[in-house]
Amino acid sequence: MRRFGLRKRDPSAEMTLIEHLRELRNRLFQVVIFLVTATVAGWFLYDFTFALLKRPIDFAIAEAAADGREIGLVLAGVADAFTLQLKISATFALIVTAPVWLWHLWRFITPGLQRNERRYGLLFMLSAIPLFFGGVYLAYTVLPIAMELLLGFTPQGVSNLLPVDRYLNFFLRTLIVFGIGFLVPVIIVMLSFANVVSGYTMVKWWRQIIVGVVIFGAVATPTGDPLNMMILAGPMLILVFGAIGIARLIDRRRGRTEEWSDKLSDDEASPL
Repeated sequence: MRRFGLRKRDPSAEMTLIEHLRELRNRLFQVVIFLVTATVAGWFLYDFTFALLKRPIDFAIAEAAADGREIGLVLAGVADAFTLQLKISATFALIVTAPVWLWHLWRFITPGLQRNERRYGLLFMLSAIPLFFGGVYLAYTVLPIAMELLLGFTPQGVSNLLPVDRYLNFFLRTLIVFGIGFLVPVIIVMLSFANVVSGYTMVKWWRQIIVGVVIFGAVATPTGDPLNMMILAGPMLILVFGAIGIARLIDRRRGRTEEWSDKLSDDEASPL
């Protein structure tokens, strides 16, 4: 049976290289159709999308105007306005079609996985997506404060006019870093499932984990000040130690009370 150029087949059946390439081509074709359609929709929703992207700096612009300072966004080139609208429309399309291309990616790789690997992989995706967007949402709420703090150093009588593309790069980079930071707990649980590291070991490393998360929060936040650092590091620590708790439950289910590497002799091969 064919649907949109894809054949329904037995997941356990082996595929030739040509069949893999053909399926990849068909799935890419469908994803591109969705992306192009969403980009066209994003073009007509440009004003709404740009207002959302500009909201963090609007807060800083209003505060600066109250203090008699001029802060704003500028476009320097003749074609920059057109390029900006095209980029924002494409970004809009990439975000709203995420369920489509993630589903096609998942369906492409699952035939090569064992049943338990498919189950763990699906669990990873179902938990990773809300966590990633949770980190993105947290970044979006922090950015107005960060922008006000950073742009607040603009001296009186000096105009700070930011190129729009530099602002958008800063904006998107911050959102992505926060999103990736919230994926760390999922990675911890998956490593425990794969028997790469145990919850027992991570409990012993709790001091190093706290220091590592705090350092990540200091580097990842736009301002690096203690308040914004803890806005990221605090939720991350809660999620990480929750993931370590799940890893300990996995250890108990497997009857493991200590790290397997502690019981190996020097000449004994590891389970990996």
